[in-house]
Amino acid sequence: MSNHFSAAMLKFPGDDARLDLTDLFVFASPQTPGRTVLIVDVNPFMTGVDFHPDAVYRLNIDNDGDAQADAAFSFVYSESNGGTQTGTVHYVTGSQARDPGSVGEVLIEGTPVGFDAMARPAQAGPCRVFIGVRSDPFFADGEGAFHDFQFTGDDTFAGKNILSMALEVPHDMLGPGSQIGAWASVSVRRNGVLVQVDRVGNPSFNPFFVDELKNQFNAGQPADDVATYLEPWAKLLESRGYSPAEARDTVLTVLPDILHYDRNGPAHYPNGRVLTDDVYDTRMAFLTHGRVTSDGVGPHDDYLAEFPFLGPPNAQPAGEGTSAGLLSGTN
Repeated sequence: MSNHFSAAMLKFPGDDARLDLTDLFVFASPQTPGRTVLIVDVNPFMTGVDFHPDAVYRLNIDNDGDAQADAAFSFVYSESNGGTQTGTVHYVTGSQARDPGSVGEVLIEGTPVGFDAMARPAQAGPCRVFIGVRSDPFFADGEGAFHDFQFTGDDTFAGKNILSMALEVPHDMLGPGSQIGAWASVSVRRNGVLVQVDRVGNPSFNPFFVDELKNQFNAGQPADDVATYLEPWAKLLESRGYSPAEARDTVLTVLPDILHYDRNGPAHYPNGRVLTDDVYDTRMAFLTHGRVTSDGVGPHDDYLAEFPFLGPPNAQPAGEGTSAGLLSGTN
């Protein structure tokens, strides 16, 4: 899996699918020169039918290499009403970008969430934004990793839907240079306080984390990752055949858990990430010291050539294709 089922025991953060970040993508717009596309998806298999109205969903951007946010885009949503919901997007820079709330300039307010195939992008100040249901772009045999890497080639995510937040933004909104680091996070208001419950940077990383540390990791910040998680991750890789030195060096390619992108080079993971990158194969090789290099599953065929690039929603009832099969392989 990518970041689907990212809480401990492969559950949803807070037992709420609306708070489960599934994927993060960062790449240069193939349509509009001088712009970067940022996409974050939530809600595995559309187990929940909307965005959480008490949550703040954030795209965090580090542009000076200190693993802290220097710019951020935040998304907040109204209560659902008769199958409709609206979203508001904020943009902030500087020290305020580290505020977990939805602060800064309003790029668009009260834009409708698209719950069907008719949804279209909207202009949000200097950006374009798309918020709504899409075909899940991730592809993998999600069961095989929990059965000693015995893959069948069945795509667990084919025909499934997610909720997506996509932005196309001018490069200069992300920082003055060509290099950025990006991660997504989601916090939910509990007793009047915002509590971070999930985050995602590198793909297919969190689900294989040491389970007893997973919720702590989700609540943390990238700046603390190396000090806190280098040793447990290194020990995990040593158990998979790495020497101690190899294990530490390999873990440091994904900690801090930030997706790095230099727009002077082509976007393919680990330099950003495009929809067709086979990140699951990359992670299987990472986890097995190169013994397993493919799960036999390839990219989907429904990606679009234009923003928001994710395929239109699949025709299926919300909640169909739940997590039961995946979880059965882990108990």
